[in-house]
Order: sequence, then structure tokens, then C-alpha cells
Amino acid sequence: MAELWALTAGDLTRLIGTREVSSREVVQAHLTRITEVNSQVNAITVVLEEQALDAADAADRVLREGTAPGPLCGVPMTVKENVDVAGSATTLGIVPLRDAVAQRDAQHIAQLRAAGAIPIGRTNMPEFGIRWHTDNDLRGSTRNPWSAGHTPGGSSGGDAAAVATGLTPLGIGNDGAGSLRWPAQCCGVAALKPSLGRIAQRGQASPFAFQLLGVHGPIARRVADLRLAFDHMCGHAPGDPWYAPVPLRGPAPATPIGVAAVTGLDADPRVTAAVRQAAKLLADAGYQVTESLPPALDRASEIYTQIMSSYGRVHEEQPPVETVASKGFVQFWAAYEEIWTRAGGRAAFDPMMERAAIARAWDDWTASTPLVLAPICTIPAFPVGADLDPEWLAGWPAALRMSVVANLLGLPSVAVPTGLADGLPQAVQIIGPRFREDLCLDAAAAIEAGTPPLTPIDPR
Repeated sequence: MAELWALTAGDLTRLIGTREVSSREVVQAHLTRITEVNSQVNAITVVLEEQALDAADAADRVLREGTAPGPLCGVPMTVKENVDVAGSATTLGIVPLRDAVAQRDAQHIAQLRAAGAIPIGRTNMPEFGIRWHTDNDLRGSTRNPWSAGHTPGGSSGGDAAAVATGLTPLGIGNDGAGSLRWPAQCCGVAALKPSLGRIAQRGQASPFAFQLLGVHGPIARRVADLRLAFDHMCGHAPGDPWYAPVPLRGPAPATPIGVAAVTGLDADPRVTAAVRQAAKLLADAGYQVTESLPPALDRASEIYTQIMSSYGRVHEEQPPVETVASKGFVQFWAAYEEIWTRAGGRAAFDPMMERAAIARAWDDWTASTPLVLAPICTIPAFPVGADLDPEWLAGWPAALRMSVVANLLGLPSVAVPTGLADGLPQAVQIIGPRFREDLCLDAAAAIEAGTPPLTPIDPR
């Protein structure tokens, strides 16, 4: 048997359920791995050792009593520091919130606990979740386990690095502009950005843009584990007007399923090669793949930015960013606000109205190809510090536009690795119709089946 920390969540649930191993053994194996490896990547910021072992012992008692185990019984998970975990601080990655201890779990964390999953640690993130590299004054920087000189991505970079190095089989983060999928690409793991309204966000007083564009989702090493976690994150919670109680699996589509492969984005050759490789794997699996370009893609990126600029601001009475954030974030924020200002030069009369027009155009485009195979970002993991250069950052919205269009339109997307190029992981995403995460996961699994596993790895 492989080391317990190297197994998938699905394998662990089977072993625990048949009592071949105990929940305590599984949790302890991951705690030991964290002790040995985390200092090299700084992915986990707070280790919930005592609570995790207590939960594992409770799970083992239930099993000894003959009660059927939960579907995630004894499986460790990490949780990003902008998601509430009872008894732990929800810091948003900033120093002033280091003692902001949550009184109860976020709804989807409570649902995962009810299914048997065990929070084992909190994970690092950029300040406020608004940067595509993971660094802050409170916790420091997370390092990419493949190359310390390259970003692990953000904003869910801590979870991606933790999953990649075997510190946890499941990471729970969120995605408002590729923040699950981009770290997955950088670290060589899989991630699911669900549809808007799929996972409830109970009572969060966040700006309108974040309510509309951001969603919670899982990171894992295998697509099957994404599905396993996702199936237990989607219960209803009062107070979320976006929540929609839609079945997790929709009707079987006509076959062969059409896939639009997006290759004409002036991407880095390594990124384009990854898309073409994934397209071949899908074709071999029976999908009908054609190359195509989405409609109004550049405009969709602009509308996304305008919505963030118009509806993503905190209240004016909040303290200036420079009083609560690091110098690096302030530098990044100043450069990114310039991008927001420029996007306003072609401001829509009402960006929400134009969002609807783009959604209609997207539906027409995908009428015969309901799935879209595309880059997550048109470049691989960038060198640490590149995103603090205003000139470099000016090109970033274009590089990420195939990710933010999924956020703009509320569509599901699955990131899946395709291999390595020049020592760095490469990945693609499958975007699907709203509430058809099942179709995205099926296609991602077909790509995964033809790709040698990249993780878990020791940091390099």
C-alpha cells in the first residue's frame, strides 16, 4: 500500500469504511506529512491537530459501533483562510483579522463535516483574495512545489500547494477570477469551479460583484475526488438569494458530445500544446471536437472588469488599503486599479445588461458544442514578482480571459492537468452549461485517464 498521505480521498474512504485503516491513522499520517513538508511550501498556515484527531477518534468510534460511515468518513481537508471554520480565524490574509475567530462553519464546510470530512488545517491566500500569487504580511508567501521561483497561483494557492504535496487529499477554496483553476494549473492538480448558485454562501455581506462572480469549490489530485467532495457541498442555506436547488446530474445529452477547443488565443506554445493534447484525448474518448473561438471574448473580459470596478469596492468608510495590507499588495493594487480605470473607457451603459447579451451569444455558440475546452491562462506559472510590474500586469486580463468569462456567466469549469513542459505543470479547463458540472467532470476524467499522474510530489 502507498503511504496514506499519498492516497486519493476515494481510496481513503474505502480503506476507512472497510476498517483496513482507522481515521486516526489517516489523520496522523497527514499531520506527520505536514510536519515534514509544509515548512518548504508554507501552504498550511494553521494546523488543527487536536481538533482533527478528536474528530478522527469520533469517526472510529462510530465505525466500531457498526454505524454506516459517511461518504467522506475520516478524509482530511484543508480550508482557505477566507472561509469560516468554527473556532479558527477567517483572516482574509490580512493582519487586522488574525484573531477574527469564526463562531460556526460556513454552510458547505458544515456539510462536508456531516459527510465525515475532517478539517486538518487552514491554508494561505493573498490579501483579500485579490492577487494571482499567494503572499501576505500575516503568513508570508506560499512556494510552488515544482519551482520555488514560480508562483503557486492565487488566490487559492495554499490549497493547491497543499494538495500537490500530499499535505491533504482535499482543499476547499473559492474562485472569483480563476482563483481555483489558476493555482491548479500552477501546481499540477485538479479543481472545480461550480456554477453560480450551486454552493450556498450563507449570509456573507460581500460586495455585489463578489456575490455574482465568486463561488466556492474543491481542489484535489484526481477528478473523482472533486466529484466526491462536490456532491457534499451543495445543500441549501438560508440567506443566499443566488442558491438554486438543481439536481447534481442532468439528463444524458445526445452523443457524441460536442466540444469547442479554443486554440487561437495567441497563447504560449506550451499552453496551446496542452489544449491540443487534451483535444486528442477527448476525441479518442468519443467526443466530437472542433476548433472554435468564443464570441465577444475580449468584451466579456472588459465587462467582467467593469462589474468588479463598479460593484466590487468596499464601502468608503473602510480603512485605506495601505493601512491593512502589505507593501507588495499595495503595489499590486495600484497597478490593477489602472487596469480598472482603462476598462471603464469603453464602459457599458449598464454592464449587467451587456453581460446578458454575452450570455445569449455564448448559448448560441455552444448550441452544438455544449462543452468548451480552453486554456485556464494563456501563460504557464509566472516568475515570482512578475505581477508587481505594471507593464507586465497590463497583459494579465487578456491572459486570463478564458477563465473570467466562466465567472462572468456563472458557468461551471473543471481544471485538469495535462503533463509537464519545461518542468512546470500544464493544464486545461472544461467549461460547460450552467449546472452541468457532471458533464465537465466526465470530460475532465477522460483527459485525466490519458495523462500520467503528476502529484503528490515532494517540493523541488
